[in-house]
Amino acid sequence: MEKDINNIIEESVKYLKYWNSNKKIPLYKNDFKNYIEPEDNQITIHIENNPDSSEEIYHNDNMENQKIDTIVSDKQELFLENWASCENLTVFENEICKCTKCAIGNTRIKFVFGTGNPESKVVLVGEAPGADEDKEGKPFVGRAGKLLTDILKAINFSRDEVYICNILKCRPPENRNPEPQEISNCIPYLFKQLSLIKPDLILALGSFAAQNLLNLNLSLGKMRGKFYEIIISDKTVKVLVTYHPAALLRNPKWKYDTWEDVKMLRKEYDKISK
Repeated sequence: MEKDINNIIEESVKYLKYWNSNKKIPLYKNDFKNYIEPEDNQITIHIENNPDSSEEIYHNDNMENQKIDTIVSDKQELFLENWASCENLTVFENEICKCTKCAIGNTRIKFVFGTGNPESKVVLVGEAPGADEDKEGKPFVGRAGKLLTDILKAINFSRDEVYICNILKCRPPENRNPEPQEISNCIPYLFKQLSLIKPDLILALGSFAAQNLLNLNLSLGKMRGKFYEIIISDKTVKVLVTYHPAALLRNPKWKYDTWEDVKMLRKEYDKISK
């Protein structure tokens, strides 16, 4: 038992050094029995007595003075994956593009990594690829993608100026909602992308993206209209929430609210860029 704990501590330190102890990565107790809580530069090991619990543990970035929970897997390969040391997006994509951690990795047509300016100050994050994205291997194509392009154009951004990606890199069958295990497998990839891009602003498109980025179990309407802050690789990044373009196609009445949101984004971008 003591040897096992020492191994966990050793791998945990490697994990914390990489993620700088400040990544929000939701994982689940039924899959991850051992976790640590870094506080005041000390490490405490907890061995879960009830690994069947499905309760979520989050590292909550946007709450002040919140104790940080960082999950450490009892599966050692979490710490040994080659992608953790990738230094640019191209190398990172090549490392993970054949991922089959989830069943949807075997049903996808194409892996949808992300597109745009790898040094952009603005990143747009959606939920998951749809059928069109799965075919083309690019996020936000088809009708929703065209609408997103128009929204960006309205605030004087082109798609080439920003970076666009999703929480999940593979399409859930029939566009169903992502499952908890899929989120826990894939969201570390997203935060690695963000740590490489180093954006100043993130626009969360839809409630799913917003809830997972901010660890808030609120409706989209209650999350809109203000900036949140998360920390990525020791950098504070502002997050704004708005409607997903696909939702606007179903409910055009939300376009006015979206317009107000993206004007806020542009105004903040201009302020930061001065």
